[in-house]
Amino acid sequence: MKIGYACINRSLDCSSASTFRLASYSEERFRETVASNLCCLERIFRWNEEHDLRFFRISSDLIPFASHPVCGVRWWEEFAAKFARLGAFAKRHGFRISMHPDQFIVLNSPRPEVVERSIAELVYHARVLDAMKLGASAKIQLHAGGAYGNPHKALDRFVQIYKTLPDTVKKRLVVENDDRVFSLRDVLYVNTKTGIPILFDTFHHACRNNGETLEEALVEAGNTWRKRDGIPMIDYSTQKAYAPRGAHTESIDPDDFDRFVQRTAHLEFDIMLEIKNKEACALRALEIARTHRKVE
Repeated sequence: MKIGYACINRSLDCSSASTFRLASYSEERFRETVASNLCCLERIFRWNEEHDLRFFRISSDLIPFASHPVCGVRWWEEFAAKFARLGAFAKRHGFRISMHPDQFIVLNSPRPEVVERSIAELVYHARVLDAMKLGASAKIQLHAGGAYGNPHKALDRFVQIYKTLPDTVKKRLVVENDDRVFSLRDVLYVNTKTGIPILFDTFHHACRNNGETLEEALVEAGNTWRKRDGIPMIDYSTQKAYAPRGAHTESIDPDDFDRFVQRTAHLEFDIMLEIKNKEACALRALEIARTHRKVE
């Protein structure tokens, strides 16, 4: 099992998600920002390798304005050597890499302009992973979108739009259950129509489910992953105390994570911690998992 965290390493004095205002866009500033972000990403990779954290979610802001019409730089070509070096490092050290587009990426929107922007953003994400020369086990995770007054019709619209996506996106896209609209059962319906793997979110399942146990849900989601997709990915978090339902906790609950590891010891997956304390919580989770021999 690989354990990871998302986007930001708070132990380092750099960010791989630096950006700037659109009004300030220039090709010079764009290139400087991309170079800085990629250098920081390399530092994060090296820190992760030193601490045995081998699952990482790259920020969607790695390349600012990459899917915006203002960007005319063929960044995947200009920075090809840097991307290839990052990818080679990831493969050499057995890293698992993922990305998660922002919430404004909604494939099943009834508004064509939103769908068009969403597809352009997914193409950008796939281009990052392709530039790193990573295999199909490096995934882009997405929510199924909104219900728009008719959940079944909304899911069918997601299916139809998915079928129009370029293969570079299709081979990487996974869909997750969410905490408000579409449960595991709903996204399993999408899987039956498209074959898209289901990334299971344990916290979302606790918020919205159809009575499946955690173990049953993990098995069902895991069965949607094919050999070329790699080991199933899951997201893990818990409820933040004294916050609205669905708010992610600031720090890992060691007892809850220990129980989770014990309950799922017979299953295989890579786990992304969606917890705000980032690498500190990942290190604590790694320590707990090692006591149960879930990681080396």
